[in-house]
Amino acid sequence: MGRMQRETPRRDAIAMYFQPRMLAVLFMGFASGLPLPLTYGTLSFWLAEAGVSRTAIGLFALIGLSYNLKFVWSPIMDRARIPWLTARLGRRRSWALLTQLALVAAIASLALTDPKVDPWPVAFAAVFVAFFSASQDIVIDAFRIELLRPEEQGAGAAATQWGYRFGLMASSAGALYLAEFGGWRLAFLAMAALMAVGIATVLLTREPAVPAKAPSGRGIAAWLKSAVVAPFAEFMTRPQWLAILLFVVLYKFGDALAGVMANPFYVEMGFTKIEVANVSKLFGVAATLAGLAAGGALVFRWGALRSLLVCGLAQMLSNLMYVVQTMAGHDVPLLFATIGIENFAGGMGSAAFVAYLSGLCNVAFTATQYALLSSLAAVGRTTLASSSGWLVEQLGWIWFFTASTLAAAPGLLVLLWLMRKLPRR
Repeated sequence: MGRMQRETPRRDAIAMYFQPRMLAVLFMGFASGLPLPLTYGTLSFWLAEAGVSRTAIGLFALIGLSYNLKFVWSPIMDRARIPWLTARLGRRRSWALLTQLALVAAIASLALTDPKVDPWPVAFAAVFVAFFSASQDIVIDAFRIELLRPEEQGAGAAATQWGYRFGLMASSAGALYLAEFGGWRLAFLAMAALMAVGIATVLLTREPAVPAKAPSGRGIAAWLKSAVVAPFAEFMTRPQWLAILLFVVLYKFGDALAGVMANPFYVEMGFTKIEVANVSKLFGVAATLAGLAAGGALVFRWGALRSLLVCGLAQMLSNLMYVVQTMAGHDVPLLFATIGIENFAGGMGSAAFVAYLSGLCNVAFTATQYALLSSLAAVGRTTLASSSGWLVEQLGWIWFFTASTLAAAPGLLVLLWLMRKLPRR
């Protein structure tokens, strides 16, 4: 009897992943992950192949500033209605559809540019991709949280991450394959067409049955107080809130610093598009998915803070594999080891980090607070990592990857301080 009681919850947990709303979350995660490499990963490979300098490629990371600043316009997307469209589709679906259609146009516009002729049009098109991608993230995060029941939120976070990684794989490995055989124009047009996955998912998924919270009072001032001021004011009442925000900024910095220059590194080491697609984008994604599963298991067993420390140390030390790769040069078997270790550790860190960020959100202000936290988490990938190309020019690859390893240390030190100061749960 006891064995049957243990197996029933296990079967229920597995069956949860096959619910229609969970599959919707998976496909929304795909749509969320698809545009990201087109603003720095796949884009940097294209730029390096076109002969753009490493310093300029590093500065292209600033294109992703929209991911840092999305909390600024998140209250508008959280509360405002779109004339005509919201009445027919609902608040979340209307905003999701609008941003996805804009993403189709922005990604397709990249196909009309050529960095060999002039990198500025590439930069402008990528800025629009990043802006609409960040805006889509705002509404999809809120959509996911409101669509799922409380007991489904953990599984929903896992489904989102898996879909997100498949989206990254499509616009990294998939784009590189298409660029190799059909050119970059075909690659970007195909990525624009793949946004149809997200559009179809939004149209086929019901609007969450969560009414918008009305402001306490009338007028612009009341709206600003309830939509903009209240979420941030509530967060600032938390113990050690400033240190928490600093940790959110720094935790992924070392990983991001190395990641921005990974594709230019592959080009300079002589790896072909197919080799990079096979090893970095396909095998690497599999390693990341395995790391996500391992990180999720650690969070379940140890809790968020202890898991963040273990995963952060693994993340930090995995960057040293690039030092070994630099010494070996064009060595495909070693590249499997380098990418496998780095991506597995990065997946572990991502699982623990997303779990931690989700736990920080107050359910009354989920959309705006999650936008704030994920914006700060993107600072390392954009603003701080924009100096990566200049650092490579100054230090060379070996010392650059050594520096990226050390860049992970401040975040871990802040985490250790928080573990001492915050009450244990």
